[in-house]
Amino acid sequence: MQSEVKASIKGHKVLTGTVTGDKMDKTIVVKVMSLDKHPVYKKIIRKHNSFKAHDEKNSAKIGDTVRIIATRPLSKHKRWRLIEVVGK
Repeated sequence: MQSEVKASIKGHKVLTGTVTGDKMDKTIVVKVMSLDKHPVYKKIIRKHNSFKAHDEKNSAKIGDTVRIIATRPLSKHKRWRLIEVVGK
C-alpha cells in the first residue's frame, strides 16, 4: 500500500504512486494513495487519485512504484511527468 508523498522540486509538486496502466504510447496512469482523517468521526480514510503522466521512454510497467512531478499541460489529460521508477 503506497502512501501519498508530497515533496517539492523548485516549487513543483512531486507524488509517489503505483502504475495501473501503461497501454498508451508514452503515457502511464499512476494511482496515488493518501490517508486523511474524517472531519467529524476522526477515522482514517484511504483516498486515491489517478493521474496520467508522460513517460518518454516507456520505461514504467504495471505494478511499478514511480515518482511523478507536476508540469505544464502536455495534452488534454496529462499534467504530470515521470521522474523515476522507484521500484519494480
